[in-house]
Formats: sequence, structure tokens, C-alpha cells
Amino acid sequence: MSNSSSLNEFLLLVFVDTRQLQFMHFLLFLGIYLAALLGNGLVITAIACNHRLHTPMYFFLLNLSLLDLGTISTIVPKSMANSLWDTRSISYSGCVAQVFLFLFLLSAEYFLLTVMAYDRFVAICKPLHYGTIMGSRACAKMAAAAWASGFLNAALHTGNTFSIPLCQGNILEQFFCEVAQILKLSCSDAYLREVGLIVVSACLGFGCFIFIVLSYVQIFTAVLRMPSEQGRHKAFSMCLPHLAVVSLFVSTLMFTYLKPPSISSPALDLVVSLLYAVLPPAVNPLIYSMRNKELKDALRKLVQWVQCQSQ
Repeated sequence: MSNSSSLNEFLLLVFVDTRQLQFMHFLLFLGIYLAALLGNGLVITAIACNHRLHTPMYFFLLNLSLLDLGTISTIVPKSMANSLWDTRSISYSGCVAQVFLFLFLLSAEYFLLTVMAYDRFVAICKPLHYGTIMGSRACAKMAAAAWASGFLNAALHTGNTFSIPLCQGNILEQFFCEVAQILKLSCSDAYLREVGLIVVSACLGFGCFIFIVLSYVQIFTAVLRMPSEQGRHKAFSMCLPHLAVVSLFVSTLMFTYLKPPSISSPALDLVVSLLYAVLPPAVNPLIYSMRNKELKDALRKLVQWVQCQSQ
């Protein structure tokens, strides 16, 4: 039995226990990580360099790509390094930093997705007032509020989680430091304070979810009333990528934290954590670029410019 004051490291869950499979895990995560870096990096560069994309929708998309890059960079490189060097340890301070950064970036992304739903609502339901409501200053304030809310949420949960006495060892049944797994190491009822914070955060998250749902109910009602088929197609092209990203993000998180204990297992928790922590940052650029002609054109021009410079 150990106290949290004497802990200097945690032991993470390993995917596999043979060197060949560990190397395969390293290569798989490396491929996913490089895909996320490439996809999000291209989106950020294309938006930053193309003046036609300097609009609220693409401004928020740029912020989303930055958050995705940060999220996957917080957990994947450490897991890759552990597989490569055949270890499972993470230092106490490293675990604290990982919990804070992951919660910060994940929370900020959820708040940003809520802001993006509001942006789509104004663009489709109040198009004549869009320029006034979604001015550059208003967009900057909304994005800053999303980042600041994520920071505050992460600071509260991280500070509270690591102030709880830990006396159930130092083994985490996850491949990264996760609050739910750390709470399993707490002494007696000491974790109830953090559970209270989690309930408050869950209520706030549910409020954001209801806001997104109501926004899209009004959006689809307005779109279906459009007389022009071309107008409906353009509106759907603007909204469906965001709706797909929100659905992937929310469904995996809800399954992770609301699934009944009877079906919980380390293997299932591992798969679900991959779905909500690793998969979205890699596929979000693909989702947003598939149905967006402006973004695809900007990405094509960027790739062509890079090819010309390399020749």
C-alpha cells in the first residue's frame, strides 16, 4: 500500500506483451499519429494561407485542428515510446501533465464544437444577420471562451484528482493517465469530491449537447423549407461534416462513461478509449474535407505549391 505523497510513477496498461506485437503497436500508432499530423497540419496551413477561407466557419475549424493536434500529441507519443522501449511507466509529474493537457484540450474541443453549431445555426437560420452576429471580434471571443473553459475545467479536475490520497497501488488499467482510472486507486470515500465535480461537468456537457441538438433541429427545419435544391445541398454540405464530428465525439464519450459496469472490462475500456481519444483527431480532417469544395480546392493548391517548391 502506498500513499500519493510517496508515488513517483504510475504503471500504464500495455497493449501486448511480446516484442513483435509491441513493435506492431508502435507502427500502428505511428501511422495514426502521422496521419493526424499531416491532415490537421494541411488544414491549418490551407486556412491560414488562403484569404478566401478567412471566415468564421474556417476560423473555428482551424482552432479545432489545433486542439486535435494537441489531444493526440498528449497521449500517443508516450504510448509509442513505452512500446518501443518495452516499459509501461510514466512519472508522477508526467501523469499530472497528461491528465491536465488531455482534459484541457478535450473540454475545449467540446465547447468549440458547441460554438460551431451556433455558427451553423446563425449562417442558415439568420443569414441576413450573419455578418453582424459573427463578426471577427465575436468569433475571437467565442474561441477564447472555449479555450478558457477547457483550461478551467482541466485545472479543477486535475488539482482535485491529485489531491486525493492514493493507497491502492500505482497500476492504471489504461494506456494513458485517465481520471477514472486514477480514482480507482483512491482511499475509501476520498474520491467522492471528484465525483461531485464530474457530475457538475457532466451536467454542463449535457447542456451543450442539448444546445447542439436544438440548433440542428432548427437548422434542418430551415434547410428543408428551402425552395432551391442547390441551396439545400450547399447547406447540408456545410452542416453534415460538423454533425458527423460531433456524433463521433459525443457517442464515444457517452459510451465510455455511461456504459453499465456489467459490460465493463479492461479490453473494452481500451478499445473505447482509442475511439474517443485517438481516432477523432486522425479522421476529423478527412470528414471536413470530403464534402467541402472550398477546403478541397485550398488543400489541392497547397499540395501543388509544395510539389512545385520541391522540384
